Amino acid sequence: MARLAQTAGLTDIQQEILSTVRDFVDKEIIPVATELEHRDEYPQAIVDGLKELGLFGLMIPEEYGGLGESLLTYALCVEEIARGWMSVSGIINTHFIVAYMLKQHGTQEQKDHFLPRMAAGDIRGAFSMSEPGLGSDVSAITSKAVKDGDEYVLNGQKMWLTNGGTSSLVAVLVRRDEGHPEGTAPHKSMTTFLVEKEPGFGEVRPGLTIPGKIDKMGYKGVDTTELIMDGLRIPADRVLGGVTGRGFYQMMDGVEVGRVNVAARGCGVAQRAFELGVQYAQQRHTFGKAIAQHQAIQFKLAEMATKVEAAHAMMVNAARKKDSGERNDLEAGMAKYLASEYCKEVVEDAFRIHGGYGFSKEYEIERLYREAPMLLIGEGTAEIQKMIIGRRLLEEYRFQG
Repeated sequence: MARLAQTAGLTDIQQEILSTVRDFVDKEIIPVATELEHRDEYPQAIVDGLKELGLFGLMIPEEYGGLGESLLTYALCVEEIARGWMSVSGIINTHFIVAYMLKQHGTQEQKDHFLPRMAAGDIRGAFSMSEPGLGSDVSAITSKAVKDGDEYVLNGQKMWLTNGGTSSLVAVLVRRDEGHPEGTAPHKSMTTFLVEKEPGFGEVRPGLTIPGKIDKMGYKGVDTTELIMDGLRIPADRVLGGVTGRGFYQMMDGVEVGRVNVAARGCGVAQRAFELGVQYAQQRHTFGKAIAQHQAIQFKLAEMATKVEAAHAMMVNAARKKDSGERNDLEAGMAKYLASEYCKEVVEDAFRIHGGYGFSKEYEIERLYREAPMLLIGEGTAEIQKMIIGRRLLEEYRFQG
């Protein structure tokens, strides 16, 4: 049987990379994912395997020791990894957002210093926008940086850092009101700082504390944390790009990559849910035949497969648009919105096909059922995506009256 969600026009190298990742997922991730997830255990052996495959350098240019691959290749790899265990795809996603931001916006010194070690997986990245009281309203950031000689002093509290504990480099978005006249739009006074730290929890450098992991319903294994800055001193040469006031645009550029990634994760989880559903439907018998022979179940499978295909196509389109150098916020917003919503629906249908057994922790679908909701809010809620899509559509279809 042909697999769902095939991608036309891939090069031999892309196909070889995807085949390698798929084999790794089938052999090294799927067999252990549920057990590790139930223990909320960081998948160190899996991460070491990804490092050995060179995946931490997948999109980093060859001149810095990476593979120099496209966003499309990366998204398709994420799709495969999320099919095995979504938490693992989260570990590499934030790393790549930071690497992408460095590649696109960093000074030459910053690229030379960080990218080779990020490509090798020796430095792991995390990025931080959100705060406890702002949710999707990035303009309401209260964390601040104040210039003090050749350094900046950062104070504030950040929230929802994926890789917060295991990372050694965090891109942190804060306000810098100095030098901006009163009435300046909030996003024009924001700056991204590259904060180096020791992996772990507690005080990881003077003025910087990473409390313990946030206990979550799903998306376990990967560490999600807060970040507390109290008199954190950062050298001026660790302002991303070397110029203040550009942080919001740098972060939004990175988030476009992140939204393609979340769409890819939704596609991968939905694919796995379909696989589990169609397999169980052929094994489970009721009323004298496999439930797959009942028309009601066939209708479900048809709807699930169609949603998997549609989400995959939109994700691929968004990645290719970004790779072309064009603005892709419309396509990324659509892909993230559709893939996350369809993922939730496909997972729920697979859960229903499993009946009572879907509620048992012995079955993999139980884990997927808890993981899918995270995609509805990660990298912007459905409502935020609709706002982005609506505004962009009005730009493209402006009525000339």
